[in-house]
Amino acid sequence: MTGRRLIVCLALMLALTVNASAAPVQVIVQLSQNSPLGGVLNLLNGVLLDSIPEAHLYLLQLPQMPIISPLLSMITGILWVEPNAGVLQMPMGQLGVLQNGSNADWYKDQPSFQKIRAPQALAYTTGQGVVVADINSLVDYSHPALRGHLTGGYDFVATRPDSSATLNQSSSNFLDQSSSNFLDQSSSNFLEQSSSNFLDNGTLPYADNPAYGHGTLCAGVIAAVAPDAMIMPIRAFDQNGGSDYFTLAKSIRYAASHGAQIINMSWGTLTDSKAIKNAIDFAAQSNVLLVASAGNNNTSAPQYPAAYANVITVAATDLNDVKATFSNYSRNVEVDAPGVNIISAYPGGYYGMVSGTSFSAPIVAGEAALLRSMDNNHVTTSITSGTVNIYLLNPTYWGLLGTGRIDVLKTVHPY
Repeated sequence: MTGRRLIVCLALMLALTVNASAAPVQVIVQLSQNSPLGGVLNLLNGVLLDSIPEAHLYLLQLPQMPIISPLLSMITGILWVEPNAGVLQMPMGQLGVLQNGSNADWYKDQPSFQKIRAPQALAYTTGQGVVVADINSLVDYSHPALRGHLTGGYDFVATRPDSSATLNQSSSNFLDQSSSNFLDQSSSNFLEQSSSNFLDNGTLPYADNPAYGHGTLCAGVIAAVAPDAMIMPIRAFDQNGGSDYFTLAKSIRYAASHGAQIINMSWGTLTDSKAIKNAIDFAAQSNVLLVASAGNNNTSAPQYPAAYANVITVAATDLNDVKATFSNYSRNVEVDAPGVNIISAYPGGYYGMVSGTSFSAPIVAGEAALLRSMDNNHVTTSITSGTVNIYLLNPTYWGLLGTGRIDVLKTVHPY
């Protein structure tokens, strides 16, 4: 046996300890630029499932999780390996679904949007010429509120390996009809004026496919805040709200490489992922602005991608500028936006009232689109400086809610 073959054999012994009972695992492997994939597959007895060749990232199925020793790394060019885990599972909350016979975009004047003066900002800019990618679940392309607002996207769900994930929809009761005090008076008056009426909870459409509603609701928020921006729907989550690190990394890179100037990410995981961080850095280096929801666990624990640098992290507030009971808070938060009783498009031509930081983030993504359309070269600074200080109303969270609640009119027209 030659010296090189002996070294390779020893490296393999260090990498894998044979365990016949171990279940196969999916791992993401980052190789150095000139490292051949074939040698890695042979050495680790792996199967290639997917790849991002330009990033030298590969999704492999291996007999078990390898231990990457310095020797094995030197021989194979493997820089790092991580499990292809699913994103944090979070229970979905209740949803109020309503019908409305007026204009398709009637909800643009809802109290939450009036609070941040979003309708008034449209006198100065409407987001024309800007593409906002929303990495989410399936979207109802035929919804009246989304017609003319969607551009070409991509569906990553059809070919990805199975795994689990979740979306940042609050687990609190969104509109529990038995809790009359949850629907604030301003929203109640607005709905009465708009001739809306709620469906009986027993007849909610797509009740068994909540992720379908999540994608449509987020797209509807962006369409209302920046009506002339185009929304690029990127489907990374299945009908159960399931995704994985590799699919999300591919989605971010796809959006950044196909014309998106803004990326909205209404989802999160409690685990730091090198693959997602790699994609975030690529997008930021491509002059793409990234927005993410802070999370709905009422905690200061970091959630990713919100905790990464180069991401605008958004917490949720109510109509009184008080932090939403479910919203996360931390020094990673840049700004706050309404996230309680948000009305938006819902599949089947309906409209939904929901709560969650998932719906605060696309408000800020829409605000960013308005600024980008004005050739603003300092979008993040404009968003964080054009806010209303709400710390006197939230003394418990001093320094943990960013610069304050957004004011869209102040941001686009600060004079």
